[in-house]
Amino acid sequence: MSICASSGGKNNMEAGEKEMARKGRLTIYVGAAPGVGKTYKMLQDANDWLARGMDVVIGLVETHGRPDTAAQIDNLETIPKRLILIEGRTYEELDVEGILKRNPKIVLIDELAHTNVPGCEREKRYQDIEYILEHGINVVTAVNIQHLESLRDKVEHITGVRVRERVPDWFMDLAREVKLIDVSPETLQQRLVEGKIYSLDKVDRALDNFFRIGNLSALREIALLEVADDVDQRLDQQRLRETGQHKSRKPKENILVCVNYRPHSEKLIRRGWRIADRHKAKLYVLVVLSDEEMTEDEQKDLQRIKELSEQFDATFITQKANERGVGDTIVEVAKELRVSQLVIGQPLPARTWIGKLQGNPVDYVLENAEFVDLYVVSNSRELRC
Repeated sequence: MSICASSGGKNNMEAGEKEMARKGRLTIYVGAAPGVGKTYKMLQDANDWLARGMDVVIGLVETHGRPDTAAQIDNLETIPKRLILIEGRTYEELDVEGILKRNPKIVLIDELAHTNVPGCEREKRYQDIEYILEHGINVVTAVNIQHLESLRDKVEHITGVRVRERVPDWFMDLAREVKLIDVSPETLQQRLVEGKIYSLDKVDRALDNFFRIGNLSALREIALLEVADDVDQRLDQQRLRETGQHKSRKPKENILVCVNYRPHSEKLIRRGWRIADRHKAKLYVLVVLSDEEMTEDEQKDLQRIKELSEQFDATFITQKANERGVGDTIVEVAKELRVSQLVIGQPLPARTWIGKLQGNPVDYVLENAEFVDLYVVSNSRELRC
């Protein structure tokens, strides 16, 4: 089954306008898990386009040893991969310049979340695709829902697996079409057992881990909800463009996420963005700094948090703690920004009696920020890689 969302953008009006200004058209096939048939459907559609006289080529497709998928390639022209030699080992990567030189109408590029090896001009494959789009070539690509940046924490909580390769949400906004390729968890497990997803020696391990029915059902629900939400937002933005309201529309709410240098901060930013996205709200990320000089590691963590904030189009703010403490500083910033919702992490237990006497910022905000709705996000448990 496939569900298609077309036209417009998802995150904000600027993203939609940016997409419309691009020369190339982006189509993304989304699935809940490996093996649902994203690449197969992408190749099947490409063969249909070829039969209708369209100039379509394969930039890069991974069959993962699946015969049915490989059979779809026969009639399609394939751009040779770029070979990169690193420490005596040869790696195959997308040949971006080869695609630009060939200049097809449509190019298929699989594995959207892939990280390129050192030596490539760009770090990530989605950056290669963006570059190709800017040169007027339509791109068709595929990705699993767990690779979406804002869903990282939810996927980790469900599956217990940390997803290392991720795609920023703003890139999904560039798509003119998002197509959901969907099968039931039972069908997916059957494909796995038949050796249609992984080699037979990997089946038992996969069934005991990622491919449990509970995991697949939850991921399928996430994928369905994401695409359904995408459809709603695209239709809404299309209506606003047709009436000219998108140029004057401003966020109705401001949402503030309070973070520090803990890894938990990334989870808070993702949670805050998803709330802001649902409410069409402006997102702010606040780091309250102490008077102590930051260590080198803390400076690196601060930069990482800033970059993630910018990826979600959030305004990043650093503020020195005032004499009344972190909690009061948060409340003052929230008042100044006219925040309606505030996201903060669950405080760690105080380790000293002085710390217990001082209390924690969450308690202070609860007592002194009655003008905001407060979301306290639980700490993350340790996850396996």
